[in-house]
Amino acid sequence: MKKIVLLCSLFMTISCSVNREIIDKPIIFNEERKDLTLEYLSDHYDLIQDEPLIVPKMIVLHWTVIPTLEKSYQAFELPTLPDWRPEISSASGLNVSSQFLVDQDGTIYRLLPETTMARHVIGLNHCAIGIENVGGTGDTKLTRAQLRSNKWLVKYLKSKYDIDYVIGHYEYTHFEDHELWLEKDQGYRTVKTDPGEKFLKRVKRATKKLNFKPTPIAK
Repeated sequence: MKKIVLLCSLFMTISCSVNREIIDKPIIFNEERKDLTLEYLSDHYDLIQDEPLIVPKMIVLHWTVIPTLEKSYQAFELPTLPDWRPEISSASGLNVSSQFLVDQDGTIYRLLPETTMARHVIGLNHCAIGIENVGGTGDTKLTRAQLRSNKWLVKYLKSKYDIDYVIGHYEYTHFEDHELWLEKDQGYRTVKTDPGEKFLKRVKRATKKLNFKPTPIAK
């Protein structure tokens, strides 16, 4: 009898540990950021909209490279690009961001409403929800806690939206000939490695039953 009670208790503990909380930690989305976002949609995608909204069709996983939550948050917080991002400033003054930010301990923060456009992936922002992970390189590699939270968050988003793809940021150019790709600027590309092949494979493996479409093969 005691064994049964202990097993039930263990099962309940494991089941509860699967649950995750999303903490709202909004970045600044004032009129300036709204105008810049609408301008980005128009200039890069030919999408003329009254509101900066998206219809989510994919989830893009990232790492920030920045080692702490607060510094990662600060990188996204303001509406305009900081001076240290000259490589993308010619494309738009809109600051980069993402809908979600996951700390090294696995805590999930929502920076923007899930259907508000964030600038995080060239060519696909109009249909992509971004998940940024604090760290990712050097002494702050992505953690098991982050992996668990990414798996949970992908499942959560799939339950709410008609998501077709889960990709790593480094895979974004695979979509250049895809119907979802809308980027007008042929010279606007950057080379990415996030969130790492191993991390992405583990998330995809854990969400295989959700039947996401395979990422197109690079040409």
